[in-house]
Amino acid sequence: MNETILFDYWRSSASYRVRIALNMLAIPYRSVAVDLLAGQHKQPEHLARNPQGLVPALQIDGRMLTQSLAIIEYLSETRPGSDLLPSAPLERHRVRALSDAIAMDIHPVCNLGVVFHVMQQSSDPDAARSAWMRKFIGEGLEAFERMLDGPDTGTFCHGDRPTMADLCLVPQIYNARRWNVDLSACPSAATIAERCAALPAFAAAHPDQATPKQPLTR
Repeated sequence: MNETILFDYWRSSASYRVRIALNMLAIPYRSVAVDLLAGQHKQPEHLARNPQGLVPALQIDGRMLTQSLAIIEYLSETRPGSDLLPSAPLERHRVRALSDAIAMDIHPVCNLGVVFHVMQQSSDPDAARSAWMRKFIGEGLEAFERMLDGPDTGTFCHGDRPTMADLCLVPQIYNARRWNVDLSACPSAATIAERCAALPAFAAAHPDQATPKQPLTR
């Protein structure tokens, strides 16, 4: 059997999502660090894995997969018993919409390349970065909070078991706290993230624990 290898960076939100998914599905893998700050993601070795020069890249089933949500959907579709995506079309749509609200709307404008560009335009780069992060993470999570306001939200973002939406929310809340975003307008999102953080699959995927690990029992 081909070894499963995750090429990731410890603070990458997208990598964090995939680490949670691998843990939840009890898929054994080896983690290989790609240091974004050192520019390793732009080196030929990594560009051969992912032409976009992004993390994560997941070597699994004899292929190299990219884009975190596409990876999570692939894992959900190919691993027996996965419930990261609901089977009912409308429920599946809601989980995808919640996931995209973070992965497609908040995350891209707060990504490393964008933020470095913002810093280069300012005479006070650190202040500019902090203000940028607080604005876009804060506004994005407030919109996400409004999306949670409905009967389909349960113990987790959708129903009473973690789905792909929770895998997106937890890394974003981590980033929000890192940048001192005011989460007072996001009580449901913050509570769900705390509930997720208590689960072994989420705890083992936390950036502080982002080292090679053994599979967890589901």
